Amino acid sequence: MISITNLKKAFGETTACDIPAFTINDGDILGLVGNNGAGKTTLFRMILDLLKPDEGTVSIDNINPAESEDWKDETGAYVDEGFLIDFLTPEEYFAFLGKVNNIPQEEVNERLKPYERLAGDEIFGQKKLIRNLSAGNKQKVGIIAALFMTPKLVILDEPFNFLDPSSQNVLKHVLTNYAKENNATLLISSHNLAHTVDISTRIALLEKGRIIRDLPNESGSAKTELENYFETEAEG
Repeated sequence: MISITNLKKAFGETTACDIPAFTINDGDILGLVGNNGAGKTTLFRMILDLLKPDEGTVSIDNINPAESEDWKDETGAYVDEGFLIDFLTPEEYFAFLGKVNNIPQEEVNERLKPYERLAGDEIFGQKKLIRNLSAGNKQKVGIIAALFMTPKLVILDEPFNFLDPSSQNVLKHVLTNYAKENNATLLISSHNLAHTVDISTRIALLEKGRIIRDLPNESGSAKTELENYFETEAEG
């Protein structure tokens, strides 16, 4: 469970995050939606202790990420290319992840098998450094790496970005199956409203750093309210 209490962050005069209280339950697939500048990435970076809040705290299973690293063993994340070691090939990168986690290469190969369809024929066996992959294929490497250690908490910032429609649909199945099979909690931000509604069990709508709606999303029940909100914003 993730608990957020009085969490605030500002950049100059701009409020990037102002959340008095918010709880993310175990097993939630929480979709974060909002226009550019709503604060989605800022919130993720504070949860992952990549950005210090001005005030307030985040707790992951009663652990403050700013005070202990025990939460990292159960957390996988991909926010941007900075999470990758881009002077390696994808094969070398996953071999490295295996070595630092004492996983034999045979098991590394087994762990990658569920993601072969997502990877397609464009990532492995190409003898390309990660830095030379397309933006979409870098994104796929980062997502697979976030899932590689089978964490109970997965945080993905705009995972559908740069992916073609076929890959987006494959990713939806990968994420929903992963959550179900591992009883995992997923936090996913996206500008793609349709995909977010499709996979999320709950949706938080952010505006100027504040969560203005916390919507249950059984069978896509949040879709109409979200569409009305964004249509109103566009008209305004």
